[in-house]
Amino acid sequence: MASMGTELIRVSYHELVKATDGFSSANLIGVGSFGSVYKGVMEWDGEKIVAIKILNLQQQGASRTFIAECEALRSIRHRNLVKIITACSSVDFRGNDFKALVLEFMENGSLEQWLHPEVNERCPMRNLNLEQRVSIAIDVASALDYLHHHSPVPIVHCDLKPSNILLDDDMTAHVSDFGQAKFLSGSTDSFSISASLVAIKGSVGYIAPEYGLGSEVSTQGDVYSYGILLLEMFTGKRPIDETFNESLDLHRFVKMAFPTQIMNIVDPQLIQKEEYEIINDMQQRCTKEDRITECLISVINIGLQCSNKLPKERMHTGEIVKKMIAVREILGRV
Repeated sequence: MASMGTELIRVSYHELVKATDGFSSANLIGVGSFGSVYKGVMEWDGEKIVAIKILNLQQQGASRTFIAECEALRSIRHRNLVKIITACSSVDFRGNDFKALVLEFMENGSLEQWLHPEVNERCPMRNLNLEQRVSIAIDVASALDYLHHHSPVPIVHCDLKPSNILLDDDMTAHVSDFGQAKFLSGSTDSFSISASLVAIKGSVGYIAPEYGLGSEVSTQGDVYSYGILLLEMFTGKRPIDETFNESLDLHRFVKMAFPTQIMNIVDPQLIQKEEYEIINDMQQRCTKEDRITECLISVINIGLQCSNKLPKERMHTGEIVKKMIAVREILGRV
């Protein structure tokens, strides 16, 4: 159970049923491996819109992820982390165990929906401009830096990917889904865990390669996932893209183009967005294009360093934040 403000909020199964109109499909906003997420309206001092994550307890490991999320989110507070409001552990109307998390609602959905929108989605076509992508990247790096080095207990997220990054009404990014999170003990940056457990952590394409070899969970595993995420955000390609052959992945694809051919592989939507503004003065246009190219090369370079196959060669989260802020400052002068 978590608190909202200073008072502890208790919520029942029946309240959640009412808040979601009986877990109506119209309120379903996401489905994951361990459950479904609904938009709900709770009657707390008026009406409050929330996200309600219902755990699928038939799925092996679901109860463990519920406990992990409660423990992780109970002690951490950061502007770029999704806040847990409360939790519900009860029984449903059939007498079956029922577990749910009540989280703050994110108006603009997930980064996944913005990077790879479904053609048949009811909402209009959405696109993120360069400044928005850089700001989101800073938000995510700031969240990781807090989790790894500034939270009461160091935490490794273990499942960083676009669908676990949510955007609020101001397009500020919040890292969510701590069901796979691991606590680090003492002052170390890693701890030992069995290879069989590590092998199932994370998501294909984002999981650090050393985990598949039975290596220990570490903060550098999250940095790898961040690097892949960064490359995806600025190329528009998933880590395992249908255009890649067996010997090619996103890191290799980008590295082959870096730095001279970078503009050939960045997300076409991103280039189109920056071309909307017509600049008549040729010198001013060249200066703007040069700075945009400089920014993209800097961001891609960070992504490549973070997704290095060797953990010791990856960047520290604090350094990532500083370099990404420097990129944003260059953009501010464009």
